[in-house]
Amino acid sequence: MTDDFYARVRLTLEDIDAQGLTKPERVIASRQGPVIRVGGRDVLNFCANNYLGLAGDERVTQAGIAAQARWGAGTASVRFICGTLEIHKELEQSIADYLGFEDTILFAAAFDANGGIFEPLFTDEDAIVSDSLNHASIIDGVRLCKAKRYRFANSDMDDLETQLKQARADGARSIVIATDGAFSMDGYIAKLGEIRALADRYDALIMVDDCHATGFLGPKGRGSYAHCGVEVDFVTGTFGKALGGAMGGFICAKAEVVALLKQRARPYLFSNALSPAVCGSSMEAIRIAGGPEGDQLRDQLFANARRYRAAMSEAGFTLLPGEHPIIPVMLGDAKLAQDMAARMLELGVYVIGFSFPVVPRGQARIRTQMSAAHTFDQIDQTVEAFRTAGRELGVIPA
Repeated sequence: MTDDFYARVRLTLEDIDAQGLTKPERVIASRQGPVIRVGGRDVLNFCANNYLGLAGDERVTQAGIAAQARWGAGTASVRFICGTLEIHKELEQSIADYLGFEDTILFAAAFDANGGIFEPLFTDEDAIVSDSLNHASIIDGVRLCKAKRYRFANSDMDDLETQLKQARADGARSIVIATDGAFSMDGYIAKLGEIRALADRYDALIMVDDCHATGFLGPKGRGSYAHCGVEVDFVTGTFGKALGGAMGGFICAKAEVVALLKQRARPYLFSNALSPAVCGSSMEAIRIAGGPEGDQLRDQLFANARRYRAAMSEAGFTLLPGEHPIIPVMLGDAKLAQDMAARMLELGVYVIGFSFPVVPRGQARIRTQMSAAHTFDQIDQTVEAFRTAGRELGVIPA
């Protein structure tokens, strides 16, 4: 029987590989940044979530080192037993103040934040109306909750209203609309102004996952809701992208909501507290992002995105429209995406092909991502490498 199990595992892996869906891990031998060391040589990096370029910033690094020197490697405990340090409370207040909320709860990962938000707050008397392109962590979090589930087509406000009407007709006590603030595989920004209007009309709450928005979208980088000029009820986010690039997640909300989550959210109750080093680095990243330097970094980030998008479009590549620094290069075929990424690495640019199940079948792509740390020259080099690889593989005319 056990031989049958392992045979099935091998067959599944072989099938994944035959479809061109294998996701290789390439080992990086340097700090995260616009240039990284892979396979014994330096290459341009255009696939990291390092939007503000702070992941390798020396100030962020040293803040983490100082925090670890003071507080040790970790708490060896969950928060409610003996794992809450002063630095955890400082980080919670820091991110709440930055994003304009009353309080914050920290998690070991943003996946855990989305996995832990719904079940403590909503029961089978309530309803969750979720965007069809929401991140896997939101989908899993909704599955863990007993609330009734409704799904609307990505950013389709007519469909959202239909689902809200249905939830109300079905007698939902509370309704929460759940959406990514910026959709990670497409770079689309949620229509939060229109969502806010519908939420008000149907007396619904709004939950936004701002992992790909916090730090660089909206005034002072406060996120997608600030970008759209609206208020929301719950924001989940991460310190693993623009805010230092380490790890860890959070939920910002009203104080009483955070108080309840700290009593009932299972990923919080049963996971070790964030390491002091992550807390120290994250607070320094928040300080930079929220200040005048943050404005300069955001200006550079979006200037880079505009330059890259214009040059790639001129070269003949199919890009998804938008203004976000996530800029997907659409290829369709999974194997083509993998071959393209491999050729780009040979040409000195590190990018990754994305295919099923990360994106729908037939919509494989290379998701490129801009950073404030990129120079215009590096962008131009990357576009030229894409031209070379695209001609060789028949993606654009020779």
